[in-house]
Amino acid sequence: MTMTKVYEKAPAKINLLLDVLRKRDDGYHEVEMIMTMVDLADRLEMEELPRDQIVLSSQAGFIPLDEKNLAFQAARLIKERYGVCKGVYIHLDKQIPVAAGLAGGSSDAAAALRGLNRLWGLGLTVQELEDLGAELGSDIPFCVRGGTAVARGRGERLESIAPPPPCWVVLAKPPINVSTADVYGKLRANEIQDHPSIPGMLDAIARGSFADVCAGLGNVLESVTLGRYPEVRQIKEVMKRLGADGVLMSGSGPTVFGLVSKESKVARLYNGLRGFCKEVYVVRMLT
Repeated sequence: MTMTKVYEKAPAKINLLLDVLRKRDDGYHEVEMIMTMVDLADRLEMEELPRDQIVLSSQAGFIPLDEKNLAFQAARLIKERYGVCKGVYIHLDKQIPVAAGLAGGSSDAAAALRGLNRLWGLGLTVQELEDLGAELGSDIPFCVRGGTAVARGRGERLESIAPPPPCWVVLAKPPINVSTADVYGKLRANEIQDHPSIPGMLDAIARGSFADVCAGLGNVLESVTLGRYPEVRQIKEVMKRLGADGVLMSGSGPTVFGLVSKESKVARLYNGLRGFCKEVYVVRMLT
């Protein structure tokens, strides 16, 4: 029986650690990251069309529904690469904030690759889907795989690891958009003094030490984003003052997350942050 409709969740990711080692000759940056997923997610519904075209719709009025959308690009790539002469209608229920450092677009593309692999019975392995994703964006291979992983290279070389200790994650996105390319463009990789410790974070996760995970959080892109967007620095300071156990900007920003072990603190953080920005989310890590 052939499927005519499939559904995929596209969870957001946060960076527990983001380090940049150097700028490469190909223009990309050599990175080391530890990423994990949280249960804030977009949802994609994919349905085969009788005509050979890609149609994308969404309830969100502020995202492109054409070639500029990564999910559209993913559908086009898998169609062309595997000679699929069928069309697809993709409805994208958008819940993850856009241009937020949470890999929403990358996760949508990953969900499109996974879903179309099933819809069209292509039988591609996870590795093959990751390789396809790497052609479209550096975060997409991780979003295909999910879980918790160390990412190296430009983000496409992955090593799955155990999840961090379960906790609450409070996400706050100020009403600004930050361009990842812009932040990396202003980063001087050879001038970074303070590199976060990958071995230290791996050890903290392996031991299940929530306190040491919080102490080991680090993101070298903060040196650029916090200097240019005082709103992001302010949210970090408010989160710390309200008692979050660990606070970090995710990706290139502007979203800041706070890790919280005690549920009793969550409401205080949520209510306190709502005074500064509308987009505040309380979620759990996906373990």
